[in-house]
Amino acid sequence: MGTRQINRRQCVLPALAVGLLAAAPAVAASADEEAVAKNVEAFRQAQIAADAKALDALTAAELSYSHSDARVEDKATFIANATSGKSKFLSLEYKDPTVRVVGPAAIVRFRWVGESQAVADGKKNSTNLHILMNWQKQGSDWKLLSRASTKL
Repeated sequence: MGTRQINRRQCVLPALAVGLLAAAPAVAASADEEAVAKNVEAFRQAQIAADAKALDALTAAELSYSHSDARVEDKATFIANATSGKSKFLSLEYKDPTVRVVGPAAIVRFRWVGESQAVADGKKNSTNLHILMNWQKQGSDWKLLSRASTKL
């Protein structure tokens, strides 16, 4: 049997094909991460605006929304309380957000820094919290499935 010489071109093309195949899931994950990040920002804006329609569209029917004082709300209760008009946001930032997509789920963490004001008496309240959100891909949309918060 003779020895066969392999030239560089024969090695490079299969390596490029493997590299492109390996990059494909990263591109898909990146698109999902961008979609989740976009929804997280839309959720923040909906909270500031007390927009019940937007909050409804961004949350799963099975929503479990936990506050730093240990209250847990289902979707209907969360939306009713978030849009009650009893208080308004003066500012709300989601600082240092991270998004990690794992299959049809996304883990989102950030620091919530906000200031709100009670409408009845004008009293201001500042909050600085660690937030964990879990988003779920439902069809082609990402929906908030659960949220937990802890005080710093």
